[in-house]
Amino acid sequence: RGIIEEASKIMPQYGIELIDVRIKRINYVSEVQRKVFERMISERKRAAEQYRSEGQGKRAEIEGQMEKELKEIRSGAYRVAKEIEGKSDAEAIKIYADAYNRDPEFYSFLKTLDTYKNTIDKDSTLILTTDSEYLTYLKNIQ
Repeated sequence: RGIIEEASKIMPQYGIELIDVRIKRINYVSEVQRKVFERMISERKRAAEQYRSEGQGKRAEIEGQMEKELKEIRSGAYRVAKEIEGKSDAEAIKIYADAYNRDPEFYSFLKTLDTYKNTIDKDSTLILTTDSEYLTYLKNIQ
């Protein structure tokens, strides 16, 4: 602007109206040119670093949001799983109670067989008295 203003003052005396001034080329001495290029490179590096920094901040924000959503999903799934587990346990208890109420002696027999299965294997050695309740069903084998 300063060039146009200064030149516009003297151009009318030559019958010229100055509308625009554009710089087509600037020739610097090599030392100045080198410093100009270094400054341009430095500014571009600074801008690139700022973009990288903003990108990393955005990345951290997105990852944080993703972690939050993942925790919500896992917590909801865990809650549903525990609800299902609770319902199935309640149903199993009801079935066992119904079985016990129908035939308490048969239920006792099944529970004893489960105990045998869980405590005795082919290498087990048991030392029990003959009046042990653990042997109740084994005593009557003929």
